[in-house]
Amino acid sequence: MSDSESVGTVLVALAMNVAIAVAKAVAGLISGSAAMLSEAAHSVADTTTEVFLYVALLRGARPADRRHPFGYGREAYFWAFLAAAFMFIVGGGFSITHGYSEITARKPPGDYLVSYVVLVVSFGLETISLIKGLRQTNGAAKRLDVKWWTYLRLTPDTSVKAVVLEDLAALTGLVLAGAGLVLTELTGDPLYDGAASILIGVLLITVAVTLAINNKSLLIGQSVPLRLQNLIIDELSKVETIDRVRQLYTIHLGPDQIFVAAKVDFTDSALGAAIEADSDSAEHRLRERIPQIRYVFLDPTPD
Repeated sequence: MSDSESVGTVLVALAMNVAIAVAKAVAGLISGSAAMLSEAAHSVADTTTEVFLYVALLRGARPADRRHPFGYGREAYFWAFLAAAFMFIVGGGFSITHGYSEITARKPPGDYLVSYVVLVVSFGLETISLIKGLRQTNGAAKRLDVKWWTYLRLTPDTSVKAVVLEDLAALTGLVLAGAGLVLTELTGDPLYDGAASILIGVLLITVAVTLAINNKSLLIGQSVPLRLQNLIIDELSKVETIDRVRQLYTIHLGPDQIFVAAKVDFTDSALGAAIEADSDSAEHRLRERIPQIRYVFLDPTPD
């Protein structure tokens, strides 16, 4: 997925979350619902997350320089990790503590009409954002000839992954909040509204931990999926003077940048000029097949 597509996905999600957060907060204050206020905190966390992701995309796209010869692509993972941490602390923490407070306070239910309207409108807006994210995810998956859920699980583009997971969590949270409101209004017991708030907090923490683990792996230095590794080995093996690929090393330098290094056994009869020409040809072949590859280094290593 291109940087412009990722930025577009993040900006759409950001605009949606700002509008939704304000509406939920107003509805929560009017009704006194812990679930609605938790949903407002959910949207605030999502909005802040989108800001972090936007910064990640901008800073990660900076060109290479003398101090950072491979560019700044992996800085995107740092900002995405901060976004996950913010979601965990602010969104999850607030929702759980506020839900517990409502359960223990045993306040009677308020007028939830405004909350129902906001929930319905929010569900529609979140669905629009999710459809955009899934459409772009599906397009990127088709270019790699994989299913969209496989692409989402393996992609190093954490901004798109975060937006899609947040939208899915948002829709689930809206359903939980609606169920809590209905049960509280029918029974007169604030337990259900408070429990919905706690479940929303657990949901946010689950998404935050998932994203944090993924970004941590990429920050440390994660290799490309096995399918791509095999594809790279196949392409190198097709080079006339390469007898065998002994070892392959790959690493994600950023959401759309891959580093490739390999120890290869050239044929004994290959001359220096042929090795140079075929090494250059191998690099071009790999870049044509996998456009995300930015650097290719081949180390002649005999058996």
